[in-house]
Amino acid sequence: MEMRVDFHTHIIPENFTELTKRFNGEKWPTLERTCACGANIMVAGKVFREVTDQVWCPEKRIKDMEQESVDIQVLSPIPVTFSYWAPAGEAEVLARVQNDFIAETVNMFPTKFIGLGAVPLQNVEVAIREMDRCKHELRLSGIEIGTNVNGVNLDDPSFIEFFQCAEQWDVPLFIHPWETLGKERMPRHNLMYTVGMPSETALAGASLILGGVMEKFPKLKICLAHGGGALPYLLPRLDQGFKVWPHLRLLDKPPSHYAKQFYYDSLVNEPVNLHYLLQNFGHEKIIMGSDYPFLLREVPPGKVVDETSELTKEQIECILGKNALRFLNVPVKVGS
Repeated sequence: MEMRVDFHTHIIPENFTELTKRFNGEKWPTLERTCACGANIMVAGKVFREVTDQVWCPEKRIKDMEQESVDIQVLSPIPVTFSYWAPAGEAEVLARVQNDFIAETVNMFPTKFIGLGAVPLQNVEVAIREMDRCKHELRLSGIEIGTNVNGVNLDDPSFIEFFQCAEQWDVPLFIHPWETLGKERMPRHNLMYTVGMPSETALAGASLILGGVMEKFPKLKICLAHGGGALPYLLPRLDQGFKVWPHLRLLDKPPSHYAKQFYYDSLVNEPVNLHYLLQNFGHEKIIMGSDYPFLLREVPPGKVVDETSELTKEQIECILGKNALRFLNVPVKVGS
């Protein structure tokens, strides 16, 4: 049976609240236990997300992995902890605590977990310093970043040095939506998750393309969450804009060309959507991810791949595991 690597999972240290309660400001997330195996992530006195011990307990995760035939999970922080709004020094402390926890978890269970870190991107110098530590000291396999930094898109010139270092050090980046555009118009129906996040990812991807970041750094490895959100569907419209507005044309080739440099996780819910990704980007750029352990996750991980017809054995093996390991520069591991 093919190896299953779940690229898109989130984890948090159970005791991080001890740290955030020391900082000023009500936007710092905290974890409040509700029972022996449950808790709420709180922001500004309100429940941000209900979670279970799956989100902090490696042993619980491993049990779930065994039940759902997952060989390896890639661990990344929960985006609410990015804290780009905060003073960079305080956000760096929180990032270091999380990165240390993720590295320790990987070291405890090296055949089960691969780790991604977080960096305080509101200060590029500090972000590069923590990325350096993640890569060269903690031996984490990549960095997760948000789709914007305090409303500033990722093609802003202030981020160029960060992307330059990521390419130079061969640090893969996982871009996850957070602080979504139009959030004030999505207070009901959980639209922030179902509409806001895919739209936010499309804006981030389009900004990286049209702002010339992907052209400038052709070896930069970036994976977009949730199948790239709305970006794949919008590419023909972006190409049309490129065609009809020559005064805005900053690139040598149309946007769809540079979109092929991205990787995309497979969390698209329907086989027809996965077929669309395969048609546009090829099976080499699709990485299985479930969003474990949250409610919108795919159960079991890889379900949409299993249900997609006409995939070859090689395509299935690549999407379910090999692509993730190649993206993260990790040799194939043998399960424990």
